Amino acid sequence: MKSTKAPRVLVIIPAYNEENSIAAVIHDIHRHVPSADIVVINDGSRDLTEQYAVRAGARVLTLPYNVGIGGGMQTGYIYAKRMDYDIAIQMDADGQHPAEELPKLISKAVSYDLVIGSRYLETTSFRSSVMRRIGMVFFSGLVSLVTGQRFTDTTSGFRAAGRKVIELYADYYPIDYPEVESIVYLKRKGCQIAEVSTEMRLRQAGKSSITPLKSAYYMIKVTLAVLMSAIRYDRTAVSKP
Repeated sequence: MKSTKAPRVLVIIPAYNEENSIAAVIHDIHRHVPSADIVVINDGSRDLTEQYAVRAGARVLTLPYNVGIGGGMQTGYIYAKRMDYDIAIQMDADGQHPAEELPKLISKAVSYDLVIGSRYLETTSFRSSVMRRIGMVFFSGLVSLVTGQRFTDTTSGFRAAGRKVIELYADYYPIDYPEVESIVYLKRKGCQIAEVSTEMRLRQAGKSSITPLKSAYYMIKVTLAVLMSAIRYDRTAVSKP
């Protein structure tokens, strides 16, 4: 008989100097998904991110220095694995991801290994700059090509992972700009991935760390990482009897 027990859900919030938004994000999650646990990965912040997160009611894991989004998220997945959660949700600390969309991700994650909140699967109110939109379209097309599955928003950091993905990401997670590459990695591992249309907002506080120079590096690095992952995937498939 299939279990009707509600899944144990953990929301992972990587945060670096997000004292102006972190408390509001945590309160928003408590309001819309009160049963979910929250862990903030304080990635070597130099401000009051840790204190504000604790006051808002989240568990905080503080890293001794800034390791970046990849290392921060892997820390969260290791925690989710050790604490035996059924679903782990990645959510930004800057207020871009509305907590009212969490039930969509959670309900679909019961049937898929990974669910991605997409800004472009359907028409939403989200608007990005022309250059960011070009990058999003490029990477979605590239990943769709190398995996054989259509994706519309591979750069989205609003995701829900089931137990299989929690295990995989706890063992390996791309370090630098990981969202795109991590999808290809999961497809190589035979994971079932789906997208669900979600609203998103512009960041509610702080500023993006991505400069024009970093954007150029991002495009080159991620493209090469995806192509190398695809080559490894093809070689593995050919070598199977």
